[in-house]
Amino acid sequence: MKALVLERDKELVWREVPEPVRPGPEWALVKVAFSGVCNSDLHRGFGGGAYRYPLIMGHEFSGTVIEAPAGGGFASGDAVTAFPLIPCRVCAACRSGDHYRCVSYDYLGSRRDGAFAERVWVPAGNLFRVPAGVELLHAALTEPCAVARHAASKADLPPGATVAVFGGGPIGNIAGQWLRLNVAARVIVVDVDDRKLALAHSMGFEPLDARAGDPVEALHERTGGMGVDAALEAVGLPLTFRQVLAAVRHGGQSVLMGNIRGSLTLEEREVSSLLRREVTIRGTWNSRVAPEGANDWTESLARMGRGIDVAPLVSHVVPLAEGPGIFRRIMAGGEYFAKVVFIP
Repeated sequence: MKALVLERDKELVWREVPEPVRPGPEWALVKVAFSGVCNSDLHRGFGGGAYRYPLIMGHEFSGTVIEAPAGGGFASGDAVTAFPLIPCRVCAACRSGDHYRCVSYDYLGSRRDGAFAERVWVPAGNLFRVPAGVELLHAALTEPCAVARHAASKADLPPGATVAVFGGGPIGNIAGQWLRLNVAARVIVVDVDDRKLALAHSMGFEPLDARAGDPVEALHERTGGMGVDAALEAVGLPLTFRQVLAAVRHGGQSVLMGNIRGSLTLEEREVSSLLRREVTIRGTWNSRVAPEGANDWTESLARMGRGIDVAPLVSHVVPLAEGPGIFRRIMAGGEYFAKVVFIP
């Protein structure tokens, strides 16, 4: 089969690779229909963040089952997406249903080969059936939808809350949709990109251009001097981490989800302010796949197109063979990319 292979840092090649070998009897072979690019793929492929070389990246995907284990609940032809984290299922976190906190996990597209390929083996226990009416293109965004839902759930807020999301990219936008759907009457999206701000406005959010001045001051002005009830960081910069901590009201909540790049230093006055305002700070990573039938993944699939709209976030749908050029263009900057989805 063919795959997009990370041969070494900054070197992606579309080439023939050996047919993948079934890792175990409980694994299913999936024909990849669509696979999305995550910001973590940029760090992994172009920032020396890979665990090994060569590596086939790709952990956001959808497809159809080619071969499934007996009794696994799936059959050839089933439309599926997959939780990319492969838990050990024996540690304390796994036994309590917190698989994303597993202390000894594997990971598709990171620690093992993933879905930037024509086919990929996946544990049958990691598969989720795509409901009728949900396009496979959109189902490929289930993973970021689930991650965004998990982050949004960290903010324990009453209905009608005002929330700021720092970062108008796909994850931040989807998190804003979950917050609006669940508790928030007002979602303010903070960004510096005109296209992301315009998209946020078109989706019913209140845009705030951080280039126009201090966004923390602007958020306080828009809330009568109080600050927002909660702020979610979906950028990954030390500056936006500090802004998210400063933007919330007394007793407010800050949710940190961006993979930070750089060192974060808080001054004495900032720490004192956090203490005096009694701000709750929550970290978040990945998503929940338990309990069965009521988790971040099943809820994301159930809500797709019914409260959670991912279609406007897809800016490029291109053949996987064009992957090397697409990644070079993304890394070069100057060109607008939201969610890039490959077709193997």
